[in-house]
Amino acid sequence: MAECDSGQDSLSRCHLALEEGDLCQSPPNATEPQTVEPVADDASQLDSLTKHKKHQNGLVTHLLKATEDADNGESADSGHGSSCQDCECTSALSQLTTIESEMTQLSISDDVSADSAVCERTPGVSQGSENEDQNGIDYVVYESEVQMPDIIRLITKDLSEPYSIYTYRYFIHNWPKLCLLAMDGEQCVGAIVCKLDMHKKMVRRGYIAMLAVDASYRRKKIGSTLVTKAIHAMIADDCDEVVLETEITNKAALRLYENLGFIRDKRLFRYYLNGVDALRLKLWLR
Repeated sequence: MAECDSGQDSLSRCHLALEEGDLCQSPPNATEPQTVEPVADDASQLDSLTKHKKHQNGLVTHLLKATEDADNGESADSGHGSSCQDCECTSALSQLTTIESEMTQLSISDDVSADSAVCERTPGVSQGSENEDQNGIDYVVYESEVQMPDIIRLITKDLSEPYSIYTYRYFIHNWPKLCLLAMDGEQCVGAIVCKLDMHKKMVRRGYIAMLAVDASYRRKKIGSTLVTKAIHAMIADDCDEVVLETEITNKAALRLYENLGFIRDKRLFRYYLNGVDALRLKLWLR
């Protein structure tokens, strides 16, 4: 009779869990994965899930009815003897647990298939490192002053006017996450330096201050990749628009930015120290 009482207590707990909508839910420390609703693309899997769901609902109804009978003192008349091994409720609960486990396996299988399908359909998504491109170039965020000489070396080659070390430090130390490097092994072959702040107290404006790629590594989309990654970092920080200036004679730079969606916003006459005009380009993000 003690075992039967224990069975009734178990049924009462199941009843309480059903009322709270937590039946068969794993506790926080459980090792079994939680059940998620699958999106079955295959007709046979969908049919199997439907049958499991119907069977599961029937077992839950049976458990509810048996629990109500136990609460009304009818457990002795319902077949609850001295041994609970033959109890229908215990058997039903066991089957319910089995069904939950099978449905979980089907759900996990469907989720893995769906993730694989999305990976195959999404351009630019590969199975390798997300920071490494097909040319073996690794893209990293600025980390320390040790990287400063490489950045200065790259950018100084292509500058229309010289920058002091303090200009580099102003941008890089204030917005280190917006300074990205393209690395081929231990060699820095590309760099971009940006900032992000409020413009006229109205919009969060990103600004691309410097971009350079080593001459021997050009035409490998390293520059466009650096710009794209910098823009994504700005978007993550609620950026509204991105602007930059480039020489009106720099056709390669104009083509790169315009291919990424930038438009010509303004012409700045004799903007650089060498007397060349500049074009201000802008990309609206909102």
